[in-house]
Amino acid sequence: MNRAIIIHCWEGYPEYCWYPYVKKELEAKGFEVKVPAFPDTDNPKQDAWVALLEQEIGIPGENLYLIGHSIGCAAILRYLEIIDESEKIGGAVFVAGFTEEIGYKEIENFFENPFDFEKIKRASKNGFVAIHSDDDPYVDLRFSDIFKEKLDAEVIVKKNMGHFSGAIENEKACLELPDVVEGILKIAK
Repeated sequence: MNRAIIIHCWEGYPEYCWYPYVKKELEAKGFEVKVPAFPDTDNPKQDAWVALLEQEIGIPGENLYLIGHSIGCAAILRYLEIIDESEKIGGAVFVAGFTEEIGYKEIENFFENPFDFEKIKRASKNGFVAIHSDDDPYVDLRFSDIFKEKLDAEVIVKKNMGHFSGAIENEKACLELPDVVEGILKIAK
């Protein structure tokens, strides 16, 4: 059975924004889907988030698909750096992901060392999809180019979708994100 795990954003939680929609849609397609609550969401720590992700995954396999939102993408990248060379996941979808510090002290700890993109790339059987918005107030669109260049990710750029979050700082809530479901189904073939 295909499995998917959604890794929420900084200050996120399992019922936030588009996560329930994606969970419901993937379950309808036969996936087992988890949306764990990551610890200390207001002040995320790489070690704690990766440890929980490892625990939730158990044994990785090519039927496992990871979905990250914002700092959740960095947690996935850090996880893929540490799995055994003999193990692979099916693939990952990154929503509003970034690969280096973007000016917030609370999440700097995820970026103390550069990512090992070659190891990350080898850890995915079917590759990656990166979804960004052309008006994200936090994550520059240049990160879509980095995901494409470093991981050969398929890049999807949405118009006027902000940070794909709940209703924050005058941003309309993003409660449905079919591109995530389509991305998973595409790489799960």
